[in-house]
Amino acid sequence: MPPEILTWVIAATATAAVILRPFSWPEAIWAISGSVLLVALHLLSPQGALTGVAKGLDVYLFLTGMMLLSEVAREEGLFDWLAAHAARRAASSATRLFLLVYGIGTIVTIFLSNDATAVVLTPAVAAAMRTAKIEKPLPYLLICAFIANAASFVLPISNPANLVIYGSQMPPLLEWLPRYGLASVASIVATFLMLRWTQRRELSQAVAIDVPVPVLSRSGKTAAAGIAVTAIVLLICSALDTRLGLPTVIAGAATALGVLALERKAPWKTLRGISWGVLPLVAGLFALVEALDRTGVIQIVATLLQQEAGRSASGSAWSAGVVIALASNLMNNLPAGLIAGGAVQAADVPDQVTRAILIGVDLGPNLSVTGSLATILWLAALRREGHSVGAWAFLKLGLLVMPPALVLSLAAAFLFG
Repeated sequence: MPPEILTWVIAATATAAVILRPFSWPEAIWAISGSVLLVALHLLSPQGALTGVAKGLDVYLFLTGMMLLSEVAREEGLFDWLAAHAARRAASSATRLFLLVYGIGTIVTIFLSNDATAVVLTPAVAAAMRTAKIEKPLPYLLICAFIANAASFVLPISNPANLVIYGSQMPPLLEWLPRYGLASVASIVATFLMLRWTQRRELSQAVAIDVPVPVLSRSGKTAAAGIAVTAIVLLICSALDTRLGLPTVIAGAATALGVLALERKAPWKTLRGISWGVLPLVAGLFALVEALDRTGVIQIVATLLQQEAGRSASGSAWSAGVVIALASNLMNNLPAGLIAGGAVQAADVPDQVTRAILIGVDLGPNLSVTGSLATILWLAALRREGHSVGAWAFLKLGLLVMPPALVLSLAAAFLFG
């Protein structure tokens, strides 16, 4: 078998294993195993693998900082406090509670990233539903999955995939907002309307009136302040066109250390609560994509983008957005985004094509449970809370919710430039 074909087969098999999790083994094992196998078979040199892993440095730092912030906020009860307030303000209305949870999920996604929404907000919402004595909590838990992707291109910091698509060419914040602002509004609103419509029967249930709200401790307020400061710092970094990884990890570490010092606690519990397996998973995927790059796949995609853009910029943008949205569900949006990002950075394509690809990578995964890392993490959090959603049930819902949001978001994005 030619080495290029063998490389593609190993990369595809490893990616499929990340999505399907054979033997229920952690996703990181499969990504790392695929990379190691490529090196062992001399299809990728050790130096090449390290080069691929090194390309993800900014993403690792960004994820580490966000996971630190999220875990500290969870430990100090900040998300439980927010969810309980939402349940109380619903005033016994299931539809109002749905809107409030959606609003909180939107805010968390925008300022803490979609992975934080999936990992941290899901158990908080589950706890709030138990407190509010909701018999059918699934509509509210679904919010955590769908808004994690729908609101993930409001800001550069809302999704690590945004860093992957642009790499070192990340637009400053003042350029990002007009590019993606209207598209983000279209995505958030369309997703809400379709999700609300599909869940209309379940939202006729009763909600408890007297919902106890936990007291937010001094350390919880400190965690909230740390998150707010981090958001401001990252907005400033975006405006100055500065890489986001290092500021994020510094802000996350500073917040965690501040809370631990205030509570006089050792850091071990906080460190154990973080999903560190995300980092080797992402590193393994970077190495796999580096191997694919060396077979010429990314250059092939870049050439196709250039050719299509030469024929029709708007036509190529629409097709690229839809194709990458579907591809993200077949191979997960992180490797799809890595390949697409490499192609975008290698090809001189119109900006509207890049915008369409980013929207497809971010929003497309709302079609299936395999679409994004955030959705996979949401499923794991859901299982820990004693709930489950089948792949077919999610797909049937995704077929109704995702396409309208994708079409409207792409149309809104093209209104700029």
